[in-house]
Amino acid sequence: MTHEELLPSTRRSLIHRIATAQAEGRAPSLVAAIARNGELVWTGARTSVASHAPDENVQYRIGSITKTFTAVLVMRLRDEGVLDLSDPLEKHLPGTGAGEVTIAELLAHTGGLGAETPGVWWERSSASLRPELSDVLGEQPFKHPVGRRHHYSNPGYTLLGSLVEALRGEPWEDVLRREVLEPLGLTRTSGHPQAPHADGWAVHPWADVLLPEPTEDLGLMAPAGQLWSTTADLARFGVFLMQGDDRVLGADSVREMRTPAAPAETGNWERTYGLGVDLVGGKGYTLAGHSGSLPGFIASLWTSEKDGLAAVVLANCTSGPPVALVAAELLQIVAEAEPRIPEPWQPLPEVDPAVLELAGPWYWGTNASVLRLAADGAVEVGPLSGVGRASRFRPNGDGTWTGLDGYFAGERLEAVRRADGSVSHLDLASFVFTREPYEAGAPVPGGVDPEGWRGLA
Repeated sequence: MTHEELLPSTRRSLIHRIATAQAEGRAPSLVAAIARNGELVWTGARTSVASHAPDENVQYRIGSITKTFTAVLVMRLRDEGVLDLSDPLEKHLPGTGAGEVTIAELLAHTGGLGAETPGVWWERSSASLRPELSDVLGEQPFKHPVGRRHHYSNPGYTLLGSLVEALRGEPWEDVLRREVLEPLGLTRTSGHPQAPHADGWAVHPWADVLLPEPTEDLGLMAPAGQLWSTTADLARFGVFLMQGDDRVLGADSVREMRTPAAPAETGNWERTYGLGVDLVGGKGYTLAGHSGSLPGFIASLWTSEKDGLAAVVLANCTSGPPVALVAAELLQIVAEAEPRIPEPWQPLPEVDPAVLELAGPWYWGTNASVLRLAADGAVEVGPLSGVGRASRFRPNGDGTWTGLDGYFAGERLEAVRRADGSVSHLDLASFVFTREPYEAGAPVPGGVDPEGWRGLA
């Protein structure tokens, strides 16, 4: 696709939004970037230092966005068959005292572990105070029953980082660099700051004065929040989270990361969590990404697959601008000002006549659905009109399909044929779909009244 720059009016709206955020949030500096359709199309910066605005290559600390990188490493191990997400941690990393928790529960923050480490504030203290996993977890690591609720856990991602190190046999950061950063070209993302980088500041809540924040090496907690990065690198990472990259993780695996894996909190049904990915949905859209903070820095990355957009906002202050909200609003500005232009319609390059025969309306009882052909032998089944169950199905290569999403995710679809080869009905998760509502002679469970349809005399 040809790279297209944003319109001048859109760029002005974006710079106005980040200028307002930097001024009202009293941030020493704030940087932002937008990627569209896989390309970096806009960067912006505001700073309190005259003639010294940072650009898209200046590093900021990104805090818990690091967790998404760690999750990618775990998903790679799963895709290689080294582990299963349903495995208890004890199977691969014994002796932690939290081994009953599954790897999926750690990824989704549903393992019941505490949010923070015991002892002093770990983000502002030396990692030497926590040399072992037992120091990270404490004597009572569980705050909730395992698997029952979403409870954000920094120690949980420390366990995942230690899991990666145990299975790869080398430090977490070395694995990350080789398996994710280098293949994706994220040359300005690192565990420790590399010039040029921003300094972290605390801004007094009631006076316009600053205090420098310490920059601690997080030690064992590094997989939960150690990384430094830039708006350009994070925008590129956002594209990866939407599209996948077979050198790192394929499209199906990153889609799995963006799929809700944790229950929503009561009263906040529009927000949940996937596998290392924060999810916000509602009003016909879904944002996927992560935010992060460490003393001196706040960060946010959001993606909108529907719009083909990724937005990054970074600031070098402990608190101030609502960077997650600002990043979401940057996406909204572009999506509304320059709606995504659909790709030209193209006919399928080839079609299997046996699959084409299935296209059109089908009935589950009296509910009308339609089967449509998609690319690469896939099909879609959804309501003929109105609201109903809709799913996409990938071909299994044996004349059956498996659901990819919606109600029928993971379920099997088969076209059942008669002895003469003609199609009798569709079998979908035990439901019988026929060409006519309660078609006479079809194997409808419970049978079809032989007198057929009638009026009410």
